[in-house]
Amino acid sequence: MKFKINWKKIVAGALTVASVAALAAGTNFVKPSQANAASNTSSVSAIKKRGQLRVAVFGDLPPYGWVNKNGKRVGYDVTLARRMAKDLGVKPKFVQVNANNRVDTLNSNKADIVLANFTVTPQRKQVISFAKPYMKVSVGVVSPKNKKVSSVDQLRGKKLIVNKGTTAENYFTSHSHGASLMKFDSKTQQFNALKNGRAAALADDNSYLYAWTKKNPKYTVAIKSVGPHQYIAPAVKKGNSSLLNWSNKEITKLNKQSFFTKDYNSQLKPYFGKEVKPSDIVLKQGN
Repeated sequence: MKFKINWKKIVAGALTVASVAALAAGTNFVKPSQANAASNTSSVSAIKKRGQLRVAVFGDLPPYGWVNKNGKRVGYDVTLARRMAKDLGVKPKFVQVNANNRVDTLNSNKADIVLANFTVTPQRKQVISFAKPYMKVSVGVVSPKNKKVSSVDQLRGKKLIVNKGTTAENYFTSHSHGASLMKFDSKTQQFNALKNGRAAALADDNSYLYAWTKKNPKYTVAIKSVGPHQYIAPAVKKGNSSLLNWSNKEITKLNKQSFFTKDYNSQLKPYFGKEVKPSDIVLKQGN
């Protein structure tokens, strides 16, 4: 015996079941935009409620962020972090990072903001948001004084050390000048490799290469600038307009108060040689 299947009734029944299920689930359903807003633990209101500003900083990069012999976090970026936390009415909580995990630290919600000598680049702006800059910088190259590398042409056929996730790595990956790159995860590792003679030179932000050579006088920043001039800025997670807007206002206010000149004089000047001036690092201050 053959049965005639009534497809209209079957389809209608299926739609009814689906509708009921959707209504049942509707009590717990949250639109994506609502979910994102609810989970924003780094908004200004969330930070104030928590009583802490979680700041990603370096732990091995004098004079920007490091732990001194007394176990205290100090440096140019750390001083800024403490001031921003104070102005928010909260305490800073430091999250130590290296150059290669700054973006991941933000995007995994382990920190609210990055103040770790973070250079603004088009590639980074695609995945995180930068506030107004508070410092200018460019890539420099350091080498032993007795085997000085004073031009990029001298890098051809030689090994060059870079730190992963830095603008130096990005620049020399695109413009190798014939050098073979040796990549390291931390500042400590890269400078130890240079001291051990594993490469002819090392490329990094020129500002802290100046500081490093003052403590290591057998080396010199013979190439003071290569590639474009760039800027250092606070970074927040993409979409966090609350903290981004507040940070922009804060940087503007601190510039007017000449905070960064004072920060330079207390934290950077003692570590730099005579060839560096505040105007080489700090943006325009005052009204």
